[in-house]
Amino acid sequence: MSDQHISSAFDRDLEAVQAMIMRMGGLAEQAILDGVRALAERDTDLAETVRRGDRALDLLEQQIQDEAARVIALRSPVSVDLRMVLTVMRLASGLERVGDYAKNIAKRTTVLAGARPIEGTDIMLRRMAAEVQSMLHDTLDAFIMRDVDRAGAVITRDEDVDQIYNSLFRELLTFMMEDPRAITPAMHLHFIAKNLERMGDLITNMAEQVIYLVTGARPIEERHKGDVTAFMSAPK
Repeated sequence: MSDQHISSAFDRDLEAVQAMIMRMGGLAEQAILDGVRALAERDTDLAETVRRGDRALDLLEQQIQDEAARVIALRSPVSVDLRMVLTVMRLASGLERVGDYAKNIAKRTTVLAGARPIEGTDIMLRRMAAEVQSMLHDTLDAFIMRDVDRAGAVITRDEDVDQIYNSLFRELLTFMMEDPRAITPAMHLHFIAKNLERMGDLITNMAEQVIYLVTGARPIEERHKGDVTAFMSAPK
């Protein structure tokens, strides 16, 4: 088999995997927005749709990992080609975890459906979700266009997500101190916010992976972590 034929086959393999990544990314973006919309509208049917939709993300992630492993075994890629294969594997893993967090939000939405809303929290959660979804969209665009600047901009925007999270955390603490009846719903809302904050971290890592793909090096500046409540762990 000629080198040109091998190269063409490798390119086709990569195009197929990239297409799966973009499909997976679209599903993850929709899950983020639908998960929080289901909460704001107390729509248990939509929440259940988000929960069921996580299965499609899991299946795509497994297909991508299997295909990437096959490419490595058959094509023995090196240099930028190897970075490309490793990148799609890591992006797929990140997107699968984003889907897990969206599913967790949907689960808590079902629990909160009968609870009295806490004023202002739905708006802040939708702001967080919109920012996280936008970060993911730009990261995927940066991946397709090999755009280091766009990926770098995503990394800096993670601080905005942390700031919203911190503000919401303080609001929820106030509600819990003022009204013991708010403690249970406020804790669920906190963990929903934490899920979104963790999505932001995942997407930031994905943006760093895009920079590595293009340049062969990871960002050298230490990323500032704006989450002042990082000591609190949200269970899955």
